[in-house]
Amino acid sequence: MKIDLTETTSSKINAALVQARRDIGTPAIGMVLTLVIVTDEENAYDALKSANEASHEHPSRIVVVIKRVSRSPRSRRDARLDAEVRVGADAGTGETVVLRLHGELVHHAQSVVLPLLLPDAPVVVWWPDGAPSDLAGDPLGALGQRRITDTYACENPLRALGERAAAYAPGDTDLSWTRITPWRSMLAAALDQQALKVTSAAVEGEDENPSCELLAMWLADRLQVPVKRTHSQGPGLTSVRLETKDGDIVLDRADGSLATLCMPGQPDRGVALKRRDTAELLAEELRRLDPDNTYEASLKFGVAKLAAEAPAPAPAKAKASDSPETVTGPKADAAKPAAKPMKKAPAK
Repeated sequence: MKIDLTETTSSKINAALVQARRDIGTPAIGMVLTLVIVTDEENAYDALKSANEASHEHPSRIVVVIKRVSRSPRSRRDARLDAEVRVGADAGTGETVVLRLHGELVHHAQSVVLPLLLPDAPVVVWWPDGAPSDLAGDPLGALGQRRITDTYACENPLRALGERAAAYAPGDTDLSWTRITPWRSMLAAALDQQALKVTSAAVEGEDENPSCELLAMWLADRLQVPVKRTHSQGPGLTSVRLETKDGDIVLDRADGSLATLCMPGQPDRGVALKRRDTAELLAEELRRLDPDNTYEASLKFGVAKLAAEAPAPAPAKAKASDSPETVTGPKADAAKPAAKPMKKAPAK
């Protein structure tokens, strides 16, 4: 069931939810949390689709906040709230309220969302794109016990990671961190089987991929070893290499689906390591509402520190085709033929 409301209020939206449940005979019990999605018209459809799929595991009331920025000064002064209420098959396993805020109401979204939160239930705020720098300091972010972002969708993911680290508050998390959960589990299990000391590590993946950076920072923080970050064509994260004195532990995924795990003294084995969609990532994040201390430690390790601790590249060797005249630096002196000693004049 769908109900469209124009120029409405929060109290009228709540009344429409109650009436819709009565009309279709759906009780109000069974929802475990309120998921607030802050997005725009461009990303609203995909975000709502992922949230509805995740609601099959976590029945929830989904509140979508779409801020419609007005162009003319007159329309910016006019505050208006339009809403769409969905209950039943159109709303997954819970309820959905799509809010469109116009005019001055854009700056007071929290006053509209607050009356629509489920009583005595956790609140999770999710920004699929365009998240603020300070999540906990944002008026909508302050309503949530858990705040989810996705730095992969940012224009500059590495700068976004720095902003998340600088303004981190307990409850913050990111879907780029969720994407590497299977990798972290697989690597931890491999180290449990092999009682070997890791001396260095290397993480290979797409350039400007925050998941690769987070995995490298996690390894550097937990193992206290230098981690080298190398780039590939993807897709996503492609390989992790842990160097030990008895051989390398390698987890390689070239096609984004099936990976190969290589360990010293054991045959290579194939492991399922497919790339997951947003609905699966969101469902995983909704399973826990406590602060993620491991994510905090890895995030605050810092990309800059990771780059500083990476081993310096070896100097390039001079090619055989280089002539002594084209070589510069210390090699130039070594390449020049030694001068012949001068003969002394005979004594008279």
